[in-house]
Amino acid sequence: MAGIELLISSICYNATFCDAYYDNSGLDERLTKKQNEFLALRSEVNGKHLRIATYNNYPLSYVEEINGTLVGQGVAFVIVDILRKRFNFTFDVILAEKNYESGGSKPEDSVIGLVNSSIADFAAAFLPILYDYQTKVSFSHLLDEGVWLMMLKRPKESAAGSGLLAPFEYEVWYLILAAVLSYGPCITLLTKLRNKLVTDEEAPIPISPSFWFVYGAFIKQGTTMSPEANTTRVLFATWWMFIILLSAFYTANLTAFLTLSKFTLDIEYPQDLLRKNYRWMAQEGGTVQYIVRDPNEELHSLNVMVKNGRAEFRSISNDFDYLPLVQGGAVLVREETAVLHLMYGDYLRKAREGVEEADRCTYVVAPNAFMTTMRAFAYPRNSTLRRLFDPVLNYVEQAGLIKHHLHRDLPSTKICPLDLQSKDRRLRNSDLLMTYLIMLAGLAAATAAFMGEMIFKRYIRVKWKVKVHSGLIGQKKKSQSKKKETKKRWTDDTKPPPYESLFGRNSRYTGSENTEHKVINGREYWVVNTISGDRRLIPIRTPSAFLYERK
Repeated sequence: MAGIELLISSICYNATFCDAYYDNSGLDERLTKKQNEFLALRSEVNGKHLRIATYNNYPLSYVEEINGTLVGQGVAFVIVDILRKRFNFTFDVILAEKNYESGGSKPEDSVIGLVNSSIADFAAAFLPILYDYQTKVSFSHLLDEGVWLMMLKRPKESAAGSGLLAPFEYEVWYLILAAVLSYGPCITLLTKLRNKLVTDEEAPIPISPSFWFVYGAFIKQGTTMSPEANTTRVLFATWWMFIILLSAFYTANLTAFLTLSKFTLDIEYPQDLLRKNYRWMAQEGGTVQYIVRDPNEELHSLNVMVKNGRAEFRSISNDFDYLPLVQGGAVLVREETAVLHLMYGDYLRKAREGVEEADRCTYVVAPNAFMTTMRAFAYPRNSTLRRLFDPVLNYVEQAGLIKHHLHRDLPSTKICPLDLQSKDRRLRNSDLLMTYLIMLAGLAAATAAFMGEMIFKRYIRVKWKVKVHSGLIGQKKKSQSKKKETKKRWTDDTKPPPYESLFGRNSRYTGSENTEHKVINGREYWVVNTISGDRRLIPIRTPSAFLYERK
């Protein structure tokens, strides 16, 4: 039977002619006591003039003055109109003087105060069902679940990062930097340890060549060093494998970030406001103010921001007055329906002004709610209207009429979503900022190295030579030179010889006009004689031949 009544109530939009099955005065003897009481209450309200309290909370409830009379508007008064037609009563609207939900210095300042003091017969407003409110008023059947959102100015860049640093988290970059700085000393340390334990021809690699090998491999450049020991070769191969895998992951993630990455915000949860010290604001005398100031609530931690001035509660009659503050960087905490209407209204205004499509969505909503709570109408605690109105409110809520009216004036698509789904992704200066910083850092490092080299060669080295000639450290230098003579130093002889060493004044080769040319395996070579009488082949007409070209 309850399902049939719900279906009938859904079809009968405003429930004006769909009375309960027992609503027949000729059947009084067959009705229960509860049904008789319902009919008595209905007869009592029939033709009665009620006083209804409300406050401006567009679009849920607000008041307009027409011919000197306050007229209630919004979803709340759509429901009141259903009740009026159902039970045949008239009413006057009483507006809270300070537009508060609760609080104020006198009862007339807030909706809860008007109902609690019986100045109003009931409140037509979507009021949150909070413990403190329940001690003052009696709530009706649940109307909906109120959701409070955080609206902020749309940032130009994603909080996930931008440019060259985006593919990895900062912890990954720190570990990569630590690996680059530490692997060079590890190579030097291990090769020195090997040189002490294993006697062979290969000397330990000094710190400078080790560092430049690590750095060169990191930027995917080759090296001229050719170690012969297996230990050193494994060290080199390990670093190369690390760089190959790191480069592959970085390249793939960078491509994905620039093309498919999801836009993220700095503010996702209420605690982010405190953690990142964002300015935020909410309606004065509203639910958010009560929740933040209540020590028993989870969001009471944000009360610190209220005390230090980073959060404030404002009494603003028109929600559009919040937009300049949000444009200035503040976060607006407001009910979901109010935020959606505010963003949609701003979008339409910019469309009428001819603003380009890409610039109309100035604001965005955080992906997670600030808070949620159930909402309902309010009656005085001794009121009998609840027993009369609640069955109708139950039908209206279950029929989906409230949800329909809440979103009736909004588009079916999501308003200014977080990801605008732009078809093109052009690189901006912010994406290439890291390349500019690397260039500037490289120039600064080169300048610092140049200054250090000049200071070392012109001052420190000169003083050191003076001490050597004065005999203060002469003996120490002799002992060190003897040790160096007995130990083979690391030398890099894999580089191509300079031109002067080939055909210059002190050339290691002897050439003449009768120098032979030979073609071996399809390649042409110079046949030259060395000083010691050996014959060598030097390739020509190949890229490497330019290193050996005779002039």
